Amino acid sequence: MHEGRHCPTSRKFGRPPRTPAPFFGNFHRLSSRIPLGQTVSHAILETLYADDHLLVFDKPGGLHAVPGRGEDKQDCLSARAQARYPDALVVHRLDRDTSGLLLMARGKAMQSALSRAFMARTVEKRYVAVVEGILAPPDTADGWGDIDLPILLDWPNRPRRIIDPRGKPSLTRWRVLPGSAPEGCTRLELEPFTGRSHQLRVHLRAIGHPILGDTLYASDAGQARAGRLLLHAWKLGFTHPVTGLPLALESPPPF
Repeated sequence: MHEGRHCPTSRKFGRPPRTPAPFFGNFHRLSSRIPLGQTVSHAILETLYADDHLLVFDKPGGLHAVPGRGEDKQDCLSARAQARYPDALVVHRLDRDTSGLLLMARGKAMQSALSRAFMARTVEKRYVAVVEGILAPPDTADGWGDIDLPILLDWPNRPRRIIDPRGKPSLTRWRVLPGSAPEGCTRLELEPFTGRSHQLRVHLRAIGHPILGDTLYASDAGQARAGRLLLHAWKLGFTHPVTGLPLALESPPPF
């Protein structure tokens, strides 16, 4: 089963196997949710870190990371950030319905440096998700499993993605987290080695455990059980390109 492979696959993707850091904090608290369809136009954009070179924001679910097509998709994190920091530039993205940590560069030189770090897979990204069904921990020494499946755009049904041998190689690591989850569901920590669009959502659906509240990939029952996509980018870690010091930012999941 693909869920159980970890060391050989991580080498294939150009990154040596390692033991990930433990999951810090008791991040299974409950808070107010954003019901499906409710606007986030008045949500406060929280800056978690700012210096002369880079910025880290806590993106609310339901807010686009960058502008989309159409007047109704112009309000986005990058536009709000640039209103406050005119030199802020996009480095990576989160899906609209995913909440959590998002990094931006200040100026083109820093944008290039951070983009190279993402390409070299030296940026650590961790997510928390609540998925449909009971997913048992993988039978591995470190408690982490792999989902190693290629992802392809489902062109007739875009923006949906599918698992297809013609797709791009894609690797997600996962582990079961302790803590509360709705009955019949499982709380997971996720680490994407690759950064394909919808990667975590597609991979979890492929193994039969879609994320609650996912309007593209969850079952009707799974969509009805949450007022939003229960996927949150909780941790971001990397070496600061200018200072050379390690940065580790955390944001507790709001679910």
